[in-house]
Amino acid sequence: MPDLPLAGRRVLVTRAAHQAGRLSDGLRALGAIAVEVPVLKIAPPASFAALDAALRKIDDYDWIILTSANTVKALRSRAAEIGASELKPDARVAAVGAATASAATEAGWKVDVVPDHYVAEGLVTALAGNIQGNRVLLARAAVARDVIPDALRAAGAIVDVVDAYRNEIPETAPERLRQAVADRLDAATFTSSSSVTHLAEVAKAGDVRFPFAAVAAVSIGPVTSQTLRELGWEPAAEADPHDIPGLIACVARVLA
Repeated sequence: MPDLPLAGRRVLVTRAAHQAGRLSDGLRALGAIAVEVPVLKIAPPASFAALDAALRKIDDYDWIILTSANTVKALRSRAAEIGASELKPDARVAAVGAATASAATEAGWKVDVVPDHYVAEGLVTALAGNIQGNRVLLARAAVARDVIPDALRAAGAIVDVVDAYRNEIPETAPERLRQAVADRLDAATFTSSSSVTHLAEVAKAGDVRFPFAAVAAVSIGPVTSQTLRELGWEPAAEADPHDIPGLIACVARVLA
């Protein structure tokens, strides 16, 4: 409808195919054309050894830290595959954001801590006073930042970091991106640092100039914004709150 704030505006959505729906649907509800070019797909870790060892002794941990809904899915599926027990009902769980907490709750886990700001630093702040001497399991994507484990160790925690999954680039992404840019984009949304770096790799593989000229980059939070800046793309705006509804509202502010 022409009276919607994003009517006819073309917005790039780079999330993995199985996660794009909420962002794309929210943009479409405001009249946008959500141009989905997944630059990430979820793959198993290079080795399951560390993850399996952690799952087999999961009752030894005082805290389980979940950094994404993908982490929840990976932990559950791998535990079932190797016959390891899942979290006990009294296990203490911290989730980096509302979507992660929701996935954990749906899995039957009680979430004790969700930070006010949905970034790694917010989680560290929320846990800092309750973590000294505790054993912590941090399961995450391979090649993630070290902000959480470094800060928790500095606060006196004993932290095991394990790769639960890897982010890979879909084979069809370069061609889909070439077509999307050729058809015109008004904005590009970024939900993580990985979405920025992977889009840059896809652009290079597809011989597409990066950053995209005259396209507004809209970031979900400060870490993602910093990654954009490191790659030469100044964000047009940053979501606040740092979640999907906040990102959708931010796009509307930028393009309306």
